[in-house]
Amino acid sequence: MSPHPGRPDGSATPGRRRGVLFDVDGTLIDSSYVHTLSWWGAFRQQGYDVSMARIHRCVGMGGDRLVDSLLPAGRDRSADQEILASHSALYASHWPSLRAFGGAKDLLLQCHSSGLAVALASSARERDLQAMRQILDADAAIDAATSANDAEESKPAPDILVAALAAVDVDAADSVYVGDAVWDMQAAAALGIPAIGVTCGGISAAELRDAGAAEVYEDPRELLANLTSSAIGRLLNATEAGHR
Repeated sequence: MSPHPGRPDGSATPGRRRGVLFDVDGTLIDSSYVHTLSWWGAFRQQGYDVSMARIHRCVGMGGDRLVDSLLPAGRDRSADQEILASHSALYASHWPSLRAFGGAKDLLLQCHSSGLAVALASSARERDLQAMRQILDADAAIDAATSANDAEESKPAPDILVAALAAVDVDAADSVYVGDAVWDMQAAAALGIPAIGVTCGGISAAELRDAGAAEVYEDPRELLANLTSSAIGRLLNATEAGHR
């Protein structure tokens, strides 16, 4: 499904641009539990009592998939759009309290300054993405960013990653994806992209590894501290070798 298949053995393609794709919610921005609370409130408004624990485990899916996963299959679906709209409004009310994880901005800057393309592979709504970009304050390091408008299907389908790769003209074989959810790992696996998991979104290292993560770190700061030995470091080494 990759727009750029790379070499048959899956190794990086010589002479091509390399890049890192980043999920945003729960990976760079501390928002997973804000989303959980917002979905909980949206469900309650329509008379559905869904536990926060169940909701949290689905955060990272597209909103349509999340609603389908948590509500009864035989429900009256006429209220689904109202639930989605309520979640959006509730989440937007929390924008002022959102914060970037420690090390998030520096991680993006380091990847960019090292010669890698940096893309935010987010399936957030465009206005939510813009709010989070302001919080990150790292636009100088961001080469491209996707939103829900760029994907026909939401995660765990890999559409948003395909869009991000195309936006920075990078092969799947020449990229690494960083995310916090099981759905992120599954989307990356569908394209054969090495995935780095972070547990700051609330999902355990074991679950992320089971879903396909090659490496797991606590948060962006820990990944940054171990960058040279990480899958991103191996991309950097390949980039340096290609310039010799």
